Amino acid sequence: MRSRTPDRLCAEAVDLARAAAEEAALPGMVGEHIDAVADGDRVVTHLFACKEPGYRGWRWAVTVARASRAKVVTLDESVLLPGPDALLAPEWVPWSERLRPGDMGPGDLLPTEAEDLRLEPGYSGEDAPPPNSVVADKAPAGLVEDLAEAEDADVTTGSPAVQPAPARGSAAAVAQELGMGRARVLSRYGLHVAADRWEEAYGAKTPMAQAAPASCVSCGFLTPLTGSLRQAFGVCANEFSPADGRVVSLAYGCGGHSEAAVMPKPPRPAEPVIDETIVDALSLRPERDGGSVEDGGPAEELGHS
Repeated sequence: MRSRTPDRLCAEAVDLARAAAEEAALPGMVGEHIDAVADGDRVVTHLFACKEPGYRGWRWAVTVARASRAKVVTLDESVLLPGPDALLAPEWVPWSERLRPGDMGPGDLLPTEAEDLRLEPGYSGEDAPPPNSVVADKAPAGLVEDLAEAEDADVTTGSPAVQPAPARGSAAAVAQELGMGRARVLSRYGLHVAADRWEEAYGAKTPMAQAAPASCVSCGFLTPLTGSLRQAFGVCANEFSPADGRVVSLAYGCGGHSEAAVMPKPPRPAEPVIDETIVDALSLRPERDGGSVEDGGPAEELGHS
């Protein structure tokens, strides 16, 4: 194994390397000589500091070499390379990994990969039996002409264009009614990923749920989902809740719970009781001392019922 000690003549060619670096860089942007690194037999790379304001930590690397038994050092290349503490741009990330919820706007299209793990093949009617098969559904009268016209149209299977309506009572019609007439449906992995995302945003471990008087499972504003998600999630329908219109966990909760603080009914005053059997005495004139009135006669009283 040969030594990696820099060749003496190549290591001494600092002026040649500096001249090459100054020729490639802007005037005054080549700094002090940093090091001389042996790249091979009679091949040495000289490193110079870069004084460019936008290239902190970068270095001019100039490689020189000489032939065997030659006394003349020649220039190979000069290039600007980052050093150990160089300021670098962030690593490039594909757009599919940079995309975040809420980034899409009106008119934006998000393509879905053909092998997306969140989706799996569904029932789209492609495996339906041929029209003349013994297990094919009987088409009602008048539908043959409509299907013939639909076949002439430029509509392909699986395209987002409007497809002809399936025959009533056929397997395709039943599948469409059950929500299975789609080329791909949510896979088990996609279901778990969505459930984890919803649980993190509106689940039992959120600060709102920790301070709630009760969970959503007993709230009257909860609208349960369908399918297997019904066992763990629902949609909040309380307009004053922070989760209104959101998919929430049944263990989530907030101060807008339907039974959190039921407002009491206003008290009803008691009905007035009037006793009409007692006669009250009213004085028509104010009495003076001695119990006599102004004209010296007895006090007049008025009885009323």
